[in-house]
Amino acid sequence: MTATTGAAPSAQPERPGRSDGVCSEFTVFTKIKPGHADALREDLVALADAAASENVHAAVRQIGTLHDARHVIFDNDTRFMFASVFDGSWDTYIDDFAQTVVGARFDKVFSHSEGFPGVTDPGVKDWFVAQQEPAEVFVSAYPDLTVQQIYKDHRVEEAFEAVLDTAEFRAALDNPANAELLATPAFQKLLEEAAA
Repeated sequence: MTATTGAAPSAQPERPGRSDGVCSEFTVFTKIKPGHADALREDLVALADAAASENVHAAVRQIGTLHDARHVIFDNDTRFMFASVFDGSWDTYIDDFAQTVVGARFDKVFSHSEGFPGVTDPGVKDWFVAQQEPAEVFVSAYPDLTVQQIYKDHRVEEAFEAVLDTAEFRAALDNPANAELLATPAFQKLLEEAAA
């Protein structure tokens, strides 16, 4: 596990947050505007409903770097937390959100926080930096896998499972001419993983 501060030099400014492999954490704590807690809660309910929609999933897939995200109202309805895990640079992560349908929802939710300038405002990154509290410890279960690699692995698994289900593949397994290939450690490992 490494902190972002130990990363290789970048053209982008140093940002808060810890990383584990390709995954980075992003956690902001904001003050809810007085009298806005109920409106924020209503917007989060709508956001939760929208999270099931094809458009939101398509936007998240388009962003392609978001592992997960959560919104929490706490401290007697006076404070709000947004936490997520993402791949890539902090700046690209914020930029990507501003350019999709997710950005509009992000904008609406954070509009209930004091001082939020708007997700497309030039000062929004400075605002997020001021609200962000880096984790003391951040650990990923799969630090070597980006969201794109996970998508690809899933597609490959589905394609391979489809091949396994074909009569042609079963016939190839039963064909003595393929015995040498089937006996290789690599092929045996492939079959073992498929059966797991």
